[in-house]
Amino acid sequence: MVSKQLMAASTRPIILAILARGEDYGYRIIQKVRHVSGGSLEWTDGMLYPVLQRMEMDGLVASRWRAAEGSRPRRYYRLTPSGRQELEAELSAWRSVWEALNAFSAPAAVAD
Repeated sequence: MVSKQLMAASTRPIILAILARGEDYGYRIIQKVRHVSGGSLEWTDGMLYPVLQRMEMDGLVASRWRAAEGSRPRRYYRLTPSGRQELEAELSAWRSVWEALNAFSAPAAVAD
């Protein structure tokens, strides 16, 4: 299971990456995260929607209501141009963290 701190730090970039593939609604975002993570990331409505609202206030995502055939209307979220820029910055930062983690976890070739 992923720690709360890591889950909190990764929520925004994961949402941005999902929405970079196209607009989506909250429940399906939760399902995608669960599926892709093999169940190690368990998001809830109570966790996701405040983050989406904050991201919308920050101008990273925009939303609209859309009627779904045979069910109630859903709020769909999409990435804004600012959101795309933020995603690139987040990906760059996460790559740097991943590279450092890999370097420190590899067997040391030379003692410091």
